[in-house]
Amino acid sequence: MTQIRLTPLVASLPATVPFVGPETQERLRGRPFRARLGANENGFGPSPRAIAAMAAAAGEAWMYGDPENHDLKVALAHAHGCGVENVVVGEGIDGLLGTLCRMVLKPGDAVVTSEGAYPTFNFHVAGFGGVLHKAPYRNDAEDPEALLALAQQVRPKLLYIANPDNPMASHHPGAVIAAMLDHLPEGTLMVLDEAYVELAPEGTAAPVAADDPRVIRMRTFSKAHGLAGARVGYALGAAPLIAAFDKIRNHFGISRISQAGTLAALSDTTWQVYMRRLVAASRDRIAAIAADNGLSALPSATNFVAVDCGGDGAFARAVLEELTAADIFVRKPAVAPMDRCIRISCGPEAEMAALAKALPGALDRARERSR
Repeated sequence: MTQIRLTPLVASLPATVPFVGPETQERLRGRPFRARLGANENGFGPSPRAIAAMAAAAGEAWMYGDPENHDLKVALAHAHGCGVENVVVGEGIDGLLGTLCRMVLKPGDAVVTSEGAYPTFNFHVAGFGGVLHKAPYRNDAEDPEALLALAQQVRPKLLYIANPDNPMASHHPGAVIAAMLDHLPEGTLMVLDEAYVELAPEGTAAPVAADDPRVIRMRTFSKAHGLAGARVGYALGAAPLIAAFDKIRNHFGISRISQAGTLAALSDTTWQVYMRRLVAASRDRIAAIAADNGLSALPSATNFVAVDCGGDGAFARAVLEELTAADIFVRKPAVAPMDRCIRISCGPEAEMAALAKALPGALDRARERSR
């Protein structure tokens, strides 16, 4: 019998994935969730223009998408005041992170990130043999000074920071992130994940030129634009780095339908303003629900809120499990001390009402379990 001949690296990796999707949980549970508030999706949905554009493009689904993503790249370059040569489009930030790791990492290369930060990045680093070095959070936020100090020690190929952050929804002023660039070791590339930046306070976006060779900035249509299912992200960077993506990227990774939808979403600036208001109101609603139950919501610059359950990680896990049993899908940070929180995505009022109804009983049952 033919044996599967995995590479030694792949054979050595654990059989794991960064996230267990809500669909997987629904299959195991045998019923759907009443509120889908755990994946940081935008439950308010995409622009009506985007929906119409995708519907119109459905009849062309027999064709591959434009492998150059030309029209979308031109529109993105215009939006960011840079050249088309500074833009690459990929299958969400996750896809771009994977391609970047494949481009620059060889087994044993050092990579710096934060302990408890976005695990999919770690997943890609491990998949290409990189060695992760992690700095702790400080005050529920990624710590630029600690990241830079660690980078000076290990001289990494990549330094990852998200602004705003997942899983805590905290943020730094963009000027703080920009100042980090002057303290990077020679040869270190900052990977700046700005997935949530369109929903953050003014001044959160780093004032960095798109062609600065010290940083690659990741953006997505999954959050503020409500198009997580379209799987479209993009990166801004120096032209030589962006050109290198063409050597190995999936040139047909973006469908015609997704290209049409994201192009229309980008042009609908009215919907973008409306979305920021919807998300801000939902953040306030989650904070009010938390306060009604004696919990505290951490300040959020994203489309989700980290809610401090008032105990340790085990208690927060019990709360999450009881909410799941009540058909409310949420998630939580994995690393102490942030794991005392649960993470709740913003969403329509019907889902907020379901959360408000389920949370008191979930807390009571979790407290009973902890006695």
